[in-house]
Amino acid sequence: FGDLGSRIQRHESRRAPEFEGYGTSQKEIDDDDARWIYINDPVKTNQKYEFTGNSIRTSKYSFISFIPRNLFEQFHRIAYIYFLVIAILNQLPQLAVFGRGASILPLAIVLFVSAIKDAYEDLRRHRGDRIENNRLALVLVNGRFQEKKWKYIQVGEIIKVPSNQSLPCDIVLLSTSDPTGVAYVQTINLDGESNLKTRYAKQETLMKNPEKENISGIIKCEKPNRNIYGFQANMEIDGKKMSLGPSNIILRGCELKNTKWAIGVAVYAGQETKAMLNSSGAPSKRSCLETRMNREIILLSLFLIALCTVVSALFGVWLVNHKDELNDLPYYRKEDYSEPGEVDSYNYYGVGLEIFFTFLMAVIVFQIMIPISLYISMELVRVGQAYFMVGDGQMYDEASHAKFQCRALNINEDLGQIKYVFSDKTGTLTENKMEFECASICGVDYSTGTSRKLSDQASYSVRVDDQICRPKMKLKVDTELEVLAKGGTGTNEGEHIHNFFLALAACNTIVPIVTDTDDPTVKLIDYQGESPDEQALVYSAAAYGFMLIERTSGHIVIDVQGEKQRFDVLGLHEFDSDRKRMSVILGFPDKTVKVFVKGADTTMFGIINSSLNRDVITATKAHLHKYSSIGLRTLVIGMRELSGPEFEQWQSSYEAASTALMGRAAKLRHVASNIEKNIQILGASAIEDKLQEGVPEAIESLRVAGIKVWVLTGDKQETAISIGYSSKLLTNEMKQIVINGSSKDMCRRRLQEALTMARNRKAMTGGAPNNDETSRDDPSLLALIIDGTSLVYILDSELEEEVFLLACECAVVLCCRVAPLQKAGVVSLIKNRTDDMTLAIGDGANDVSMIQVADVGVGISGQEGRQAVMASDFAVGQFRFLVPLLLVHGHWNYQRMGNMILYNFYRNAVWVLLLFWYTLYTAYSLTTAVTEWSSMLYSVIYTSIPTIVVGILDKDLSRRTLLSYPQLYGAGQREECYNSKLFWVTMADTVWQSAVVFFIPLAAYWKTTVDGSALGDLWTLAAVVMVNLHLAMDVIRWNWIMHTTIWGSIVATFMCVIAIDAVPVLPGYWAVFHAMGNSAFWLCMIGVPVVGMIPRFVVKYVSHYFCPGDIQIAREAEKYNEEGSWITEGSVVEMSRISSPPLAR
Repeated sequence: FGDLGSRIQRHESRRAPEFEGYGTSQKEIDDDDARWIYINDPVKTNQKYEFTGNSIRTSKYSFISFIPRNLFEQFHRIAYIYFLVIAILNQLPQLAVFGRGASILPLAIVLFVSAIKDAYEDLRRHRGDRIENNRLALVLVNGRFQEKKWKYIQVGEIIKVPSNQSLPCDIVLLSTSDPTGVAYVQTINLDGESNLKTRYAKQETLMKNPEKENISGIIKCEKPNRNIYGFQANMEIDGKKMSLGPSNIILRGCELKNTKWAIGVAVYAGQETKAMLNSSGAPSKRSCLETRMNREIILLSLFLIALCTVVSALFGVWLVNHKDELNDLPYYRKEDYSEPGEVDSYNYYGVGLEIFFTFLMAVIVFQIMIPISLYISMELVRVGQAYFMVGDGQMYDEASHAKFQCRALNINEDLGQIKYVFSDKTGTLTENKMEFECASICGVDYSTGTSRKLSDQASYSVRVDDQICRPKMKLKVDTELEVLAKGGTGTNEGEHIHNFFLALAACNTIVPIVTDTDDPTVKLIDYQGESPDEQALVYSAAAYGFMLIERTSGHIVIDVQGEKQRFDVLGLHEFDSDRKRMSVILGFPDKTVKVFVKGADTTMFGIINSSLNRDVITATKAHLHKYSSIGLRTLVIGMRELSGPEFEQWQSSYEAASTALMGRAAKLRHVASNIEKNIQILGASAIEDKLQEGVPEAIESLRVAGIKVWVLTGDKQETAISIGYSSKLLTNEMKQIVINGSSKDMCRRRLQEALTMARNRKAMTGGAPNNDETSRDDPSLLALIIDGTSLVYILDSELEEEVFLLACECAVVLCCRVAPLQKAGVVSLIKNRTDDMTLAIGDGANDVSMIQVADVGVGISGQEGRQAVMASDFAVGQFRFLVPLLLVHGHWNYQRMGNMILYNFYRNAVWVLLLFWYTLYTAYSLTTAVTEWSSMLYSVIYTSIPTIVVGILDKDLSRRTLLSYPQLYGAGQREECYNSKLFWVTMADTVWQSAVVFFIPLAAYWKTTVDGSALGDLWTLAAVVMVNLHLAMDVIRWNWIMHTTIWGSIVATFMCVIAIDAVPVLPGYWAVFHAMGNSAFWLCMIGVPVVGMIPRFVVKYVSHYFCPGDIQIAREAEKYNEEGSWITEGSVVEMSRISSPPLAR
């Protein structure tokens, strides 16, 4: 093995299988599906294929396309098309009810406000694009690196990137400042991960200097795709053909670290870079409340058609009854006698067409039955709600400086109706900050001995170039194990311990970064890597005297008990989700070659030679079970020495697989599997991933609120159960149902047995539910625990229904060993069978699928990057922030939005019925006493601003009450603020109030000489006063803004009516002034609201005092508490049952 150190091989398969759907990285590249790049020849490269430039554009509009495209997007709303059709109909002479300008005004205002908002957002994108495109990079031009703006970079150009600079495009590495060709990059701008990653230049291009010699060659790579973890290409330089993988490409947005410079060739630019292809947002979701609102809009549409049909039918009857008088009737004449001696005919089309035209005119007059302003009001309210959620200091994580993020404005109110929470474990319930706890080595459990916190001692530090280097993190060490680790390899036990910690220090992709301290003679080594588990293991190895101090692509340097040893890295098979393990092949100073393997126990025991050390294997399995039972994360460690022929066979196999043109990834995995066999077990490690602060309390609050919490994790069953106990999700009194079948028949049998048992227990306890007010310590509660293998047979089969019914009988569900797609399948299991709202929360890329499938997706800004955050609707810093998000803001948002929607229906229906009553007294002619301007401005200006302000600011209960009594969250789950019953009650109240507004002034002025315009002004003002007082009656917490908008709207309406009547050219000139001079006007202004509000006041009084709900009870408790009465610490307020088990669709 004399020259093995110079032949560096790497096996790249990290995470690829989870992302195969994004591109063709795991498939052979056909010539038709490949792009050919001529190195240092951008003209030839782009001449044939016309690749995009490096200019990016995140904006949606241009100056020319803004108006047509924005209008096109806005008219995706059916309601806007409806109002456009109404406005067009009003332009026809036969149907002109309102003035042409007035009929267009409401729609124009709504479109204008939305366009202004969209234009402002897009202008910010344009500014960001301009800054990004004008950044400078060093590009090889005429044999010298010269500065060029990013937007002018082309595919095929050679680029030089200095340290701490961002990559302008996706480049294949040619050389770096490191003689071994390694480059360290930070991908925080791409996926949010702050740990350093290693990338490598090929050995064949390392020594080439583009400024001194001409570099030419061809790269054949896959077409642009979204897979940021995969890349497949071949490169040919100087007649040598070599393969390229994910470790040879650096993506746009990454930042070069700890490397003076790196040189590469641009392969993807601009919109074709992987970063830009992944910049699309999460799938659009629609609010459940808005979806149900559409049902009422359909009912209102049918009611509108009914009104128009009644008016047109009655008009037809009137025409038939007065057919002999139509020529001479003063307000409906068929003939025109205005010119002396001439009789002209008006446009009369016969009874049939007149009825049809009347129907269309009625649609125009009653058009606001469909509330056009509701949509823009909902958008503005959601923006206001998001502002206060983002600014909530109680959802700010000081440790990570992460603020709450509202990434989807259209589902705020869904936060108040959640019934199921699906949570990841690692990084979501736990901190994902791993700490080495104990180990099992050679069958000996080192978890029961004494331990101590390692201080600044010589054993914890090494001397490098007259400087002391010590690890950045300090750990507890087992004193017995520490002594044995220092004892050397003289005994069998000592040799096993030596190899065990050597494996922890070497079998990883950790990069040691040396950082300065206040003492110039002392340096800290910060271990950077993609996996927190690997970091914890390397820190633990350092604590026991095996300190990794240097890593390159070809070798590593480990200080072993004060002696620096260099090991050649001959091969590295990184972790992938198929093998669930990784291995490294090391060349030792004594010329021996060994392979070290670590991985999950489920795969490791399959490759361990069971004929060796059977007692050790048995003991290790027992220790693994013990560690998992107390919630520790475990890995199994093994090794074996390779003979010369074995290594040479592996090396030739790897070289053949890495240059294969067909099925390269599968062949590489096969090579890895061949070398990872007949392994001798060294031991097992146990790492603690502590619970996040406040998780048990948060889960308890969610449970009391009637929310079911399901945990979906990839960890072992024992680990998941342990975390369930520590997080108070499970209790000792709960009966556990475990489903871990190895076949479909076994799963079916166990599901049927469990379902029978669950129903029997339910019958014995009198049908007590398992999901709401039942005490958490009630022995009747059930917990379902199911593993990923069972889910393989259950999901997408007839067993789904059985597991759904069983889950509905259980208070807790834990899913172990689940894959990312299985997580999404479990969410769909509930989502597709119930109307209950689902929420998924996670922090890693493996949680993205379930986050996007759930009704509401929440990402955690954690240790595993920002993939979950980027795919989510909302983002928080800690799991515990779900409590204020759902119980406080979710409750407020749902209550406000539900009330606002009903109020919009009510106020518009009052106006339409007012016009309808008037039509009955005017021969169904659809003439209106109300001015056309007031009719158009009623729902846009007169009454819209107060409902928006109340929708943003009103609070039915305080934060303290909502957090103290989580049961109050059940109001949203029971749809107490918006349901069919409330809709019909509101419509009944609307009929009464509209009749009061119309008939009281009509009776007051009956048989008087008042003109129609004056009466129309009275009706307008009375209606506006009525609907604003109606809103004021529902306001719970008043402030000066609400007072200003509600009473200010009434004042503004008076001013507008006066201004309209003061214009001589408009109908009704000076009418309002004549009306105000009469005492009857002011008596009506007082009497109409009083009489109109009496039924509503009586109903509210009776319901609140004789059959109050939870909200009313809590509100009264708050009131008495403010007055210093009986609510004291520890008082109990009895609440209603939260909910019942979900009903299948």
